[in-house]
Amino acid sequence: MIWDQLTAREISKLDRSIPVVFPIAATEQHGAHLPLATDRMIGEHFAHNLHRTVPQEVLILPAAGIGCSDHHMDFSGTLSLSHPAFIGYVMGIVESVIHHGFLSVILLNSHGGNQGVGQVLVEKLGYKYPDNNIVMTSWWQIARDQLLEITETGFGGVGHAGEFETSLMQLIAPDLVRSESIEKGANKLGLDWANADLLHGPRASWYRTMKQLTPNGIFGLPGSASAEKGSKITEVVVKELLKVVQDLQHR
Repeated sequence: MIWDQLTAREISKLDRSIPVVFPIAATEQHGAHLPLATDRMIGEHFAHNLHRTVPQEVLILPAAGIGCSDHHMDFSGTLSLSHPAFIGYVMGIVESVIHHGFLSVILLNSHGGNQGVGQVLVEKLGYKYPDNNIVMTSWWQIARDQLLEITETGFGGVGHAGEFETSLMQLIAPDLVRSESIEKGANKLGLDWANADLLHGPRASWYRTMKQLTPNGIFGLPGSASAEKGSKITEVVVKELLKVVQDLQHR
């Protein structure tokens, strides 16, 4: 069920054990070939595919389309919220959901810059509402093992506007992919213990802006993308999200 497509009366009659999914995303540059809305569109894609799988067992909130993207502000078009502003916005929505009696909220993240502040939100909300289930996952984390079997580019290929995000956008909105502008990411690896991509985490965190990581705003290999690959990614991610939804509903 889609939260804002229901009436107040219809929501009042729902089982409060139904998990509520809140996509949190960003509006930021994705190189010359993908639109600023990429993260939001990918998050909504997973949420709505989950909804199509179990339409009566999940509630989908409107996405938070602007996130924490200060590290992308060197590139035109990026919009960003401060950490306090983002925390206040997300907490306000989640607390509204809790006020209406729902027991479980899943923050479904599709932007790397939201991960740290997202964990703070889980800690703050979990402490304040101990009787509720507050969960956060990023789509590339929930199905990491299966996604490692799909990627063809190895370390550094699945990054910002790279193999996976481009594959998903070729599936979701091929008309918005500027195929003629696809170019290899200008990945700049740093210290060994800080090197990472979406599927390979660092051993320690070291802050660098996106322009320091890649001057052209692409980290990865979008030339290896395909809509078929986007479909495979969707299948495994939705399957793992479904497990989370069903586990929470039956707690």
